[in-house]
Amino acid sequence: MRQIVLDTETTGLNHATGDRLIEIGCVELVNRRLTGRHLHFYVNPERDIHEDAIAVHGITLDFLADKPKFAEVVNEVRDFVQDAELIIHNAPFDLGFLDMEFQRLDLPPFRQHASNVIDTLREARQMFPGKRNSLDALCDRLGVSNSHRTLHGALLDAELLAEVYLAMTRGQNSLVIDMLDGATTDGETRSTADLSAMTLPVLLASEEEISAHMGVLKELDKASGGKTVWQEASPAEAATQ
Repeated sequence: MRQIVLDTETTGLNHATGDRLIEIGCVELVNRRLTGRHLHFYVNPERDIHEDAIAVHGITLDFLADKPKFAEVVNEVRDFVQDAELIIHNAPFDLGFLDMEFQRLDLPPFRQHASNVIDTLREARQMFPGKRNSLDALCDRLGVSNSHRTLHGALLDAELLAEVYLAMTRGQNSLVIDMLDGATTDGETRSTADLSAMTLPVLLASEEEISAHMGVLKELDKASGGKTVWQEASPAEAATQ
């Protein structure tokens, strides 16, 4: 399964009132393993950035002045996520901005290019009800190091979210499902066992073991005053006695 962990940074909180995307970061998972492939762009929003937003991510308009406009990177963004399952923390926020950027270019909504979307914030609220479920809080709770994170950044946050997602879902798949299906992401081939024809052996107790077992049952029956249920014959058994 191919999954893309995605994060964005923006000029503000509301795409409906004109805020724009200024950074997108994506990292690729295949069969629950990081492949090393990623996509990262800073984007010139062609508008001012709110001071409150700069305080969160530290990205200024001067820094973005020579960066590409979204129209120049949209094809690479679309191709990178095509048909993958998206993993996003607070997905409605990021998807709202990406859909808006695609629609500004008269393109179908961004989310139509993905096969599915997993919102890790919603998953975390179900897993840890009543607790803080920000990315920082989840890193602390799940043992994911974020000591190098002083400001928000789309690529760094996507990398952290990938580790958080894997930690959150580690127990949901069997060992067989969690293994690669025959190949690793670095090109090596790994053999897998075919368990479909496996027959488990049935080991019967020896006469000595049966005798010892019956001895224990008799001692238990004696200790209970003859009231053990296994000594009571069923109606069918009584009819044959």
